[in-house]
Amino acid sequence: MKILMLAPEPFFETRGTPFSVFHRSKALGRLGHNVDLVVYHTGKRVSIDNVDIHRIPAVPFVKQIAIGPSLVKIPLDIVMFLKAFQMLLKTKYDCIHVHEEAALLGCILKKIFRVPQIYDMHSSIPQQLVNFNFTKNKALIKLALFGEKYIINNSEAVIAICPQLGEAVRSIDSRKKSWIIENPPVSEYNCSVFDKKIDEFRSCFGGQNKKIILYTGTFEPYQGIDLLIKTAPAVIKKIPDVLYILVGGEDYQIREMEKLSEELEVKDQVIFTGKRPVEEMPLFMGIADILASPRVTGTNTPLKIYSYLESGKPIVATNLPTHTQVLNEEIAVLTGPNQDDFAAGILRILTNEALGRDIGRRAKEISETKYSYSSYLAKTGEVYEHIASLRGC
Repeated sequence: MKILMLAPEPFFETRGTPFSVFHRSKALGRLGHNVDLVVYHTGKRVSIDNVDIHRIPAVPFVKQIAIGPSLVKIPLDIVMFLKAFQMLLKTKYDCIHVHEEAALLGCILKKIFRVPQIYDMHSSIPQQLVNFNFTKNKALIKLALFGEKYIINNSEAVIAICPQLGEAVRSIDSRKKSWIIENPPVSEYNCSVFDKKIDEFRSCFGGQNKKIILYTGTFEPYQGIDLLIKTAPAVIKKIPDVLYILVGGEDYQIREMEKLSEELEVKDQVIFTGKRPVEEMPLFMGIADILASPRVTGTNTPLKIYSYLESGKPIVATNLPTHTQVLNEEIAVLTGPNQDDFAAGILRILTNEALGRDIGRRAKEISETKYSYSSYLAKTGEVYEHIASLRGC
């Protein structure tokens, strides 16, 4: 098929939705489809087989796009709509594949050009408005909920990236053709990391003979980074040779968390690496003794969880739906979303190495059987078989 994909994101960047877009378009290329991917003008240049990346024209004064909803995205999305419209005039596409709020653009385009639409649902739009403190206005949130229902009702297929979003789709339209396709791990190299390289990487961060607690991801408020740092005094008191390594975050967010670590007098045992290349993620997980996901709000499963599972290292995570739709007590230590419970969860692993090994082993088994890349590829193929059947192909 010839596919027009709209992704209102800086591409590529090492964060959730751009990762999802990367893997979805890569999967479609592997399945033999040809994809024209339309993205924002910013981001790292990448190459994907059978995928042509089209950037919108640069919008004056817009050089960085924050995570989540923002007013800056409005002019960018208008430009994206115009670019997509122009491309549809020139090329006959079999399908429009839309991510996030670009689904609203797709709903207009599909009616004009009579092309079926697939909605790749990474999050609940009204929930995003609340989680990112964009607005608490009830009228705007109701309008967002109406928009989400309109998108789902007007899409020929919906891909939900986690069970919670799948439930949301069914609650809106129980007959809608929808698939739950969890994201694959962010890197395909976890199984090929050598012990020598891990040792060298560990020494770069002064982690020799220390227990390393690792977090990877963004530093948005809902991620609970402050909660994680607040566990440090209690953990260090019982096990002094502990090192927290936090990968990711914008400069201003890192400064805020550095200030918190200073206030808690744990600055020397908390390392902020900033953003790092995706190729290094297996190495970071390789040196870790515990992988932490302290998220405090939301229902979407963090993308990092699938990489955490694949690594075979023990996970400590909050016992909220954002985690429990994938994790359970067999493959993770789940705690209350507060610093005391999370510290206790970390200490439970650090003081019982056998438990950590068992949890990590079971987590890796689940990753290989339920969240493998072959499964991801097969489910993506099923969605497009459905679209082909609608078109009589």
